[in-house]
Amino acid sequence: MTSLFQRSRLLLGGLLIAAGAASAQTYPSKPVTLMVPYPAGGPSDATGRIFTVPLGKELGQQVLVENLGGVSGALAAQKVLAAPPDGHYIFQGSPNEVILSPLANAAVKLKAEDFRLVHPVADAVMVFVARKDLPANSVDELIALARKSPDKPLSYGSVGVGSLYHLLLEKVQLQTGIKLMHAPYKGNAPLLQDLGGGQVDFAVLVYSAAMGALAEQGRLKVIGQLGAQRSELLKDVPTVSEGKELKDFAYKTWSGFMVPKNTPEEVVQRLHKAIGATLKDPGVRTQLAAQTQVASAPMTLAEAAKFFETETSRYREIARSINLQPQ
Repeated sequence: MTSLFQRSRLLLGGLLIAAGAASAQTYPSKPVTLMVPYPAGGPSDATGRIFTVPLGKELGQQVLVENLGGVSGALAAQKVLAAPPDGHYIFQGSPNEVILSPLANAAVKLKAEDFRLVHPVADAVMVFVARKDLPANSVDELIALARKSPDKPLSYGSVGVGSLYHLLLEKVQLQTGIKLMHAPYKGNAPLLQDLGGGQVDFAVLVYSAAMGALAEQGRLKVIGQLGAQRSELLKDVPTVSEGKELKDFAYKTWSGFMVPKNTPEEVVQRLHKAIGATLKDPGVRTQLAAQTQVASAPMTLAEAAKFFETETSRYREIARSINLQPQ
């Protein structure tokens, strides 16, 4: 009786291992959708499109971008979580959508722990960018200007309530005592358009090729960057902490490819290997640099998990420091 039970358990175990191996071998069995949580034309979209062809080659299936903006990117995150967790729907996420939007928006029911970070893909430089005729050419001058007109606050745009850019400017207000007016947008592209048209005073955003082009045309100006050191890609733009007002105010942002946490391990491993290979592709690295982004360093799945956990704690701490309440 016992041996029959043991044999059944061994057989079941064998079947499960075989099923797992089969799912890894058959994955992907159809085109893979890369969900970009912002409208087409922004830096997130540009990043996603750099990966589609090389990642498709590694996986042996077409990779297609789907754009869905709204709710600081959480709308797209929720759509990925609602899809079958089989690796055919990948989320291109950053701290904005999976860590911060649930802290800011009561309607967002997801949390960071619902996702598994398969691999970070790109690190980006964040900058202060202002309309061309704003009478401030540095972040210190911007803060001085805001102090002069407390009755008529300067307006700043972000990609939504609770986005990293919104949080950072709330933190600036807390540290400096200035008052600003928040104008949330659905994505980078429409916000850049309005900055170029002078409808909003300034923003903190990821630096992008589109922004660089508008700055070169004199339609807006980049007045500071948020990294601890000047980026190799923006050597002439001072860091915020080089000024007097925001010492030690240093941040960078990243994006990565994520899947729902209950995606089969074999699928996650296959995807991890494919993403790792694309990050070594010289073409991918060159195109990321053209978008002023740097390809992420190689990470094991365990390192990616640890990194995601650390980042989640860090951003939740910022939310706590400004007393962010879900609305």
